[in-house]
Amino acid sequence: MIPITDPWFYAAAIPSVFLVGLSKGGFGGTFAMLGVPIMALVISPLQAAGIMLPILIVMDIVALIAYRGRADWKTLSILLPAAVIGIGIGWATAAYVNDSFVIFLIGIMSLAFVADYLFKQRKITTASGHNLPKGTFWGMMAGFTSFISHTGGPPFQMYMLPLRMAPMLFAGTAVIFFATVNAIKLVPYFLLGQFDATNLSTSVTLFPVALVATLVGVWLVRIVKAEMFYAIIYIFMGVIGAKLTYDGIVGLLA
Repeated sequence: MIPITDPWFYAAAIPSVFLVGLSKGGFGGTFAMLGVPIMALVISPLQAAGIMLPILIVMDIVALIAYRGRADWKTLSILLPAAVIGIGIGWATAAYVNDSFVIFLIGIMSLAFVADYLFKQRKITTASGHNLPKGTFWGMMAGFTSFISHTGGPPFQMYMLPLRMAPMLFAGTAVIFFATVNAIKLVPYFLLGQFDATNLSTSVTLFPVALVATLVGVWLVRIVKAEMFYAIIYIFMGVIGAKLTYDGIVGLLA
């Protein structure tokens, strides 16, 4: 098995995997959203998703060990069943989704999340309670977007942030949610042919970056306030989102 050898790919893939690892280490999905978009700057977004999934599984194992015993099971009981439905929708529509549409969708999602942050500034002062209809909607969206591009973080956070959980509980809940979602995705990804020799060998090549990044994320969430990192990530997300939205529109109109 011969991995991708293009140096430009690794110039994008290494920071991509590192940011996703930080997210898996406890930052709840914001960093993870940048993973496929950064890779999609140099390869097909669908191929990027195929390469990223085995890496995510490795990160999930490390994060599950680090956050064992920390989770809000009420949240998971609402979001996970809905996420399974979203994954099913993603699988059913995979044959009809082309690269340009995926690029456009990721770009728009990135810009929408940044806009939501800028206009609302996340000024939530009191915790809200659980809401089954909202949880079902955002859970389905998280499952669908996670399936097509591993960008389930924003929908997940749209439901989670108003709950105002303690950081460690938030992180542990996110770890179990996305570990479960990623495990479920293995079957449809295999049936869709995403695990060819090139993709798998490239994933293995990037495993060391994934392990180090996840451990760094676990360490950082214990000593640094996540808000310091979010501002930087929102900037990158906005720039990348604008680029991918433009590329997606050009591709769809071609």
